[in-house]
Amino acid sequence: MREFSLPALYEVPADGNLTDLVRRNAVQHPDVAVLGRKVDGVWTDVTAVQFLAEIRATAKGLIAAGVRPGDRVALMSRTRYEWVLLDFAIWTAGAVTVPVYETSSAEQVRWVLGDSGSVAVILESDGHAETVASVRDALPELRDVWQIDKGGVEALVASGAGIDDATVDARASSAKADDPATIVYTSGTTGRPKGCVLTHRAFFAECGNAVERLKPLFRTGECSILLFLPAAHVFGRLVEVAAVMAPIKLGCVPDIKNLTEELAAFRPTLILGVPRVFEKVYNGARAKARADGKGKIFDRAAGTAIAYSRALSTPRGPSLGLRIKHTIFDRLVYRKLRAVLGGAGEYAISGGAPLGERLGHFFRGVGFTVLEGYGLTESCAATSFNPWDRQKIGTVGQPLPGSVVRIADDGEVLLHGEHLFTEYWNNKAATAEALADGWFHTGDIGTLDEDGYLAITGRKKEILVTAGGKNVAPAVIEDRIRAHALVAECMVVGDGRPFVGALITLDEEFLTRWAADHGKPAGSTAATLRLDADLLAEIQRAVDEGNAAVSKAESVRKFRILASQFTEAGGHVTPSMKLKRNVVVAEFASEIEAIYSA
Repeated sequence: MREFSLPALYEVPADGNLTDLVRRNAVQHPDVAVLGRKVDGVWTDVTAVQFLAEIRATAKGLIAAGVRPGDRVALMSRTRYEWVLLDFAIWTAGAVTVPVYETSSAEQVRWVLGDSGSVAVILESDGHAETVASVRDALPELRDVWQIDKGGVEALVASGAGIDDATVDARASSAKADDPATIVYTSGTTGRPKGCVLTHRAFFAECGNAVERLKPLFRTGECSILLFLPAAHVFGRLVEVAAVMAPIKLGCVPDIKNLTEELAAFRPTLILGVPRVFEKVYNGARAKARADGKGKIFDRAAGTAIAYSRALSTPRGPSLGLRIKHTIFDRLVYRKLRAVLGGAGEYAISGGAPLGERLGHFFRGVGFTVLEGYGLTESCAATSFNPWDRQKIGTVGQPLPGSVVRIADDGEVLLHGEHLFTEYWNNKAATAEALADGWFHTGDIGTLDEDGYLAITGRKKEILVTAGGKNVAPAVIEDRIRAHALVAECMVVGDGRPFVGALITLDEEFLTRWAADHGKPAGSTAATLRLDADLLAEIQRAVDEGNAAVSKAESVRKFRILASQFTEAGGHVTPSMKLKRNVVVAEFASEIEAIYSA
């Protein structure tokens, strides 16, 4: 058993709640732009004073509608300015926010709203309204529905005009530090989602210590952050609250379809993302270079960036020759890549899945450091992260200051700290199992090095045991195979089988480019090319690269390219893109059998 902790850098308030932050900002930083809001396609600033006024006016509408302290109010929307406004307005009314993924099915919406006992829901679109309407008969506690796209916020402000300031002041201070701030339903890789109760104290501990440890990235009046992750995800909420706590300017965009253009317009100094975003930036740049006849230059530049980054971690640092090559490629390649990421920032934080050492070294080598972290819904997002000044690529960093990470005898990662959830809503049995002996049992397998840096090697329940008795952690090899530009997703199989296999889906964007470059018929798809010899050879190279990271017994012997994607709509992945392995195994049973057939 091994454990590591760091002293707290932030003193969690003995009482109070998250609405104290917006009131503090209005007093201490009244004219500082704390949010960016798109109006007619143009980013405009919202000052701390303006933001507080909008929050209070919206909260008055909730109070006028009969929302009481402790009531649950659901919020179902894409990531946008109104999400942040409504989240803080719900808290200001003394209520508890229940985020709902905007892609949720009717059954998922019925479960989350029903299990939480939400008395109201604020949603975004006609599609969301139809989904809620289809299950409303099963939600006897649901009284009110407001739609953002049909003037819902404006209607709340108008209806609350008769509520006096003293009433909203009393409501804003009604929640205490240990009261629930939100109930975030886990994505649910198996079974029904569980509602993680996160208190105001948990967010104070989480965001306060993270902001203090990453202080140079959260300079008020200088730094900004663009949120394009789902705001309903706990990682998105971390970004929201941390930005307000600092405060730094926060911008919200609903998706990554036009991310390059949004980054160029907003010019954030800090980016939060998941590995797939950074993989696409790398693969996109490489594909463009090849299309322009500069593929060899890009590959040499990438190799130099990785070598340069690796050398930074050695006592002697990069050699003179490597520094000269790095300077040349900075002018030719690296500065263009930084421009794609907005051109103003030097740091990003990645979570949700393993980033991989290759990408970590590549981005640090081009002058845009991606700090990898790790966390769960139950830990209020990040429970460990790489510090800006002592990054150790290949790990998910050190514990959040003020918390403890322990590795149990069986390798499971255990957590302790004020940032943890207090219970699963309406689920005492699951709570008792997860919070045994005062520690949260994550279900993840990991290691701690001598400096307290955590590495996650797999999921306790996802460890495969081959017929030969070999334990296999899928994450390591899946990450390496997925790094190939053509691979969208990879899932290792082999539990109880004679050897390890893999199901692989293809990235549609890069498949189109690859097909054109290799003389394949126009309009070729994964379905038409999955047995193509050239494509199989290319994917075999990706598998070989993955196999290089593991022992022979753990390596992928055979694979199958699937004709379709793993999608959230199909139930294969969660909204945060975690594989629902049991669903994939059931749906693609015939493909798995084909791997092991003669």
